[in-house]
Parts: sequence; structure tokens; C-alpha cells
Amino acid sequence: MQSKSQRRFWLLGAFASALWLGLAVLGLRVLFQYQTAPGDTAVAPATWPPESRLKRPTDQSTLLMFVHPQCPCTRASIGELALLMAVCRGHVQAYVLFYAPKGAASNWTKTELCANAARIPGVVLLADEDGEQAGRFHATTSGQTMLYDEQGGLQFSGGITAGRGHSGDNAGRAAIVALALAGKSGQRQTPVYGCSLRASSLNSPTEKICCKK
Repeated sequence: MQSKSQRRFWLLGAFASALWLGLAVLGLRVLFQYQTAPGDTAVAPATWPPESRLKRPTDQSTLLMFVHPQCPCTRASIGELALLMAVCRGHVQAYVLFYAPKGAASNWTKTELCANAARIPGVVLLADEDGEQAGRFHATTSGQTMLYDEQGGLQFSGGITAGRGHSGDNAGRAAIVALALAGKSGQRQTPVYGCSLRASSLNSPTEKICCKK
């Protein structure tokens, strides 16, 4: 027969186990919601903005990716871009535009993310001072990717990951590959998973930023 102290100990142990399990389930739920919560998706211009200073070739498609250089979620987008370009190089002119606030320190874009993008063959890196080009293309979330055809018509707008910081096969990358190589795809828009392009302090350009939850 159990004593009162033994029963109390057993009840406390059961309560602690139930509490731990509940917190673990809650944590997993919060993590899942965070990973699957997209950022704001741009309503990209239907035709290439004539005021854009980016050079658009007329013999191949043009791919744009707008990136915050300190967004941890965008590492996956850069990884997916590398896979995409391994297939589509020669079929698209690709630009990665890194947001840089006006007057920011010279090391603003000198991050691992930029270094990874610079290693992708066929990709041109550009600093987008104060988000000028992002504004012209209505991009607001890091990782936003757009594809325009040879005539300057919008073919695709969205993200190329299946979740926040998630690498692997996804509808966005598949759509761009199909459009670049075959000129057709059933998917023309996907969610974008990343930080706001302007989600950082100009007064502290090296501080860590938090992704939108």
C-alpha cells in the first residue's frame, strides 16, 4: 500500500510529465506555424518597369531575387537558386539584389549569404541602395523571386522554398525551371518565406534581425 508521500511523489511526477509533454507539443506547433507562415507576397508588375536601371536581355528570360543580406531564412532560397541555375544557366539572366539602406556601413552586404550567392555561376550580385529596385518591382520580402520573359512580361512571382528556411523540392523552383526551359508551367505564383526586406535598424547595421512570425 502506498504512503501519502509516495502518492504525492507519483502525482507530482505525473503532473510534471504531462506539463513537459504539453509544452513540447506547444513548441512544435509554434515552430510549425513559424516555418509555414509566409511573408508579404509582392504584386509584381505585369511588365518590366521601364524606369528600372537593370539591364534586361531580349534573347533570354530575366530572373530577379530580392534579398535581405542578414535574413537567416534566405539561406535556403540561395541554395535553391544554386540548384535552379545549375539547370537554367544560359537560359536566364539572373540578378540577386541585396537590400542596403541608404547611408549604411560598407560591410552591410558583406555577409555569408552574399558570399554564397556570389559563388553561383551565372548570377550577378547588385546592391539595391535603399531598396530602389525592390520598390520598382514591389518586392517586400527577402527571397522574393520573379521571372520575366524576353519581351518583358511577368512569368512568375513568389518564393522558391517550401517553407521558412526549408530546402528541398518546391513548386516555385519547379515552375521557374519549366518556364525557362519549356516556356510553360501551371504554377505562376507561390508564397515567399522570409524577413521583410527592410526589417533592420540603420543605426545598427550589424545587429541580428528576426524573421516575421
